[in-house]
Amino acid sequence: MSNFLTASIGRKFIMSISGIFLMMFICVHLGINLLLIFDDSGDLFNLGAHFMATNPMIKVMEPVLGLGFMVHIIWSCILTLQNMKARPVSYAKTNQSDSSTWASRNMFVLGALIFVFLVAHIMNFFWKIKFTGDPLLAHVMINGVEMENAYALVATFFKESVIYCIVYILGGILLGLHLGHGFWSSFQTLGFANKIWLKRLQIIGKIYAFVVAIGFAIIPLYFLIKF
Repeated sequence: MSNFLTASIGRKFIMSISGIFLMMFICVHLGINLLLIFDDSGDLFNLGAHFMATNPMIKVMEPVLGLGFMVHIIWSCILTLQNMKARPVSYAKTNQSDSSTWASRNMFVLGALIFVFLVAHIMNFFWKIKFTGDPLLAHVMINGVEMENAYALVATFFKESVIYCIVYILGGILLGLHLGHGFWSSFQTLGFANKIWLKRLQIIGKIYAFVVAIGFAIIPLYFLIKF
């Protein structure tokens, strides 16, 4: 088992598994976040956020999610360094545009930029909701249940800063570019590599990446335009 984990194929396998797990989380996270634009009263989003914060299964999954992010980031760094050491100088000089996309050749760069966006997201929202608190999180009553006003925190953040809105729009686009290659590549590593499956996965991956990019970008854009 240890030999498998230290081998290149083992690291790629772990990258694929962690990547698929994170892509599933992104779907859930995007679904909750989109509630921001369907109800300006904030009730829908607050109910969704409250469910995510209080559901026992979600609480159990939070450390697993954090571990998934760490594993994916660390393994991507290791694989990138390995590829850089193994790659001859002449290889870097060849034109690869005909055989691969820009995103596939720059997955590490895209990942690094997304990591910066992730840290900003955690500091602005997750950290305040989970640990430090914020005056905007004053409790509200919805359907007889008391909960934090997460909507006020997020909505105020986007309403008051055009710069942050632009940063989050760019973050959504970068995430989409990263996922466009990462989606089908993860399944390819797990054995879905024949021509029929690969073509299907590439199409599904493009659709998935487009929906994620538009979904995350449309939220700050909504607040920019409406407010």
